[in-house]
Amino acid sequence: MAFDKYNAVWVSHSSMGDFLKCPKAYYLHNVYKDPKTNRKMNIVGPAMSLGLAVHTVLEDLNQYPTEGRLNRDLLADFEKAWDPLSGKIGGFVSAEEETEAKERGKKMIERVIANPGPLSKKTVKLKPTHNNMPPNIILSEEDSIILCGLVDWLEYHDEDDSISIVDFKTGKHEEADDSLQLPIYLLLLSELQKRHIRDAKYWYLEYENEPVVKSLPSIEEAKESVLKVAREVKKVRQNRQFICPRGEESCFACRPYEKILRGEAEFVGVGGYGQDLYVVKSEDERVKRKDAE
Repeated sequence: MAFDKYNAVWVSHSSMGDFLKCPKAYYLHNVYKDPKTNRKMNIVGPAMSLGLAVHTVLEDLNQYPTEGRLNRDLLADFEKAWDPLSGKIGGFVSAEEETEAKERGKKMIERVIANPGPLSKKTVKLKPTHNNMPPNIILSEEDSIILCGLVDWLEYHDEDDSISIVDFKTGKHEEADDSLQLPIYLLLLSELQKRHIRDAKYWYLEYENEPVVKSLPSIEEAKESVLKVAREVKKVRQNRQFICPRGEESCFACRPYEKILRGEAEFVGVGGYGQDLYVVKSEDERVKRKDAE
């Protein structure tokens, strides 16, 4: 029998990140669908919209030849990327909040203009996937688990036909050392392309002029760590036991989604991935969200 991708459990860095924070938050964000709209739900806010706009500008550069790529007006591209995220649809509850986030984004683009680094060099693009699905591989045929993910940028090295993974970071804090992000990218790229993966880099656009090189695990170590969490996700899905670690009190991760279910959030539109978008207005949630950036 052929492997059925559509009935397999799909996991990604973001969905497993939700799960590790709180299984209930994972359920409400990645599984639950509003019975009225048959759509999943997502919470929009300044950090999310800033990150989306900056990533759109930078990732779109791989469409252009290396020579002349950076002759584009990247600030104009940023304005264009920002436009559909302006106002409540981007999760901004005031003009001041939007202005602050937009200025941060502009400074990131200006940093790239002054220090283009890997963006001025050759890049590699993965082959298009079927039905516009994100790049994906079978993580475990036995467990019927699919791993998917989008890599921001692949820097190509002529001298040894290798690539470097480059991930753009728009938050204020560094990625945790035990993050599954790089193991996931390593597993995906090891199957989806044939070149040697030289290294991986995080580019903290808020404060670094160039990417920071990070060590990569072995393929075996990467698969072990990712598959361990993926199997936990599948087990919880099968048992339908999406329980918050704090019980009825709820935690910072699932509480905003519960507010949506109680009608305590504002619906602001439908997002590009077909999700119902909400703004959670409560001041205490706003503070927690800012701390998590």
